[in-house]
Amino acid sequence: MNNSVQRYNKVAVVLHLVVALCLFAMIGLGWFMSELPKDLPKAPAVDLFNLGFYSLQLVEPMSPRSFYFNLHKSLGVTIFALILFRFYWRLTHEVPAFPATMKEWEVKLAEYMHKGLYLLMLAVPTTGALMAVFSKYGIVWFGVRLVEGMNNEGLREAFKEAHEVCVTLLAILIAVHVIAAIKHKVIDKDDVMQRMSLH
Repeated sequence: MNNSVQRYNKVAVVLHLVVALCLFAMIGLGWFMSELPKDLPKAPAVDLFNLGFYSLQLVEPMSPRSFYFNLHKSLGVTIFALILFRFYWRLTHEVPAFPATMKEWEVKLAEYMHKGLYLLMLAVPTTGALMAVFSKYGIVWFGVRLVEGMNNEGLREAFKEAHEVCVTLLAILIAVHVIAAIKHKVIDKDDVMQRMSLH
């Protein structure tokens, strides 16, 4: 690890914040859309998240469930590209050292945590994309068909299970990551969070 860098550069910090917000939104969207009934009729507009604030007019009538699943796929493809760029940026730029006050086991645990987060950030969209590929719908990115569906129910179910497991593990690691950051800020009062600061 190179100790000459005190904090992440601004691009890395912005990518960290944007990807984190996107992941929170996608987990929330996934939970919301999975609860929608499958027998809802097609409609020319969708009341966004059933909040009653804004109705989105659709190009063609579709059920709310189809709309949100298509939105989830479209956003997933976009965020996956962003995650790949973040992964590239992480591999090609120096990483700041952990504070000297951290114990060796804490540093090792943090390193494993980061590796796990990156692995799952790649695994979640990959399993989601494969689930879509093996469905009958394929992948449509904001109206542009990227991949035709192969309509293989067995493989679709397998990747659906894998996707759900990966999302659950990612949510757990994110929660642990946030708790650890709060611990360093409130209890340890060290400079860990300064490494990811824009100031």
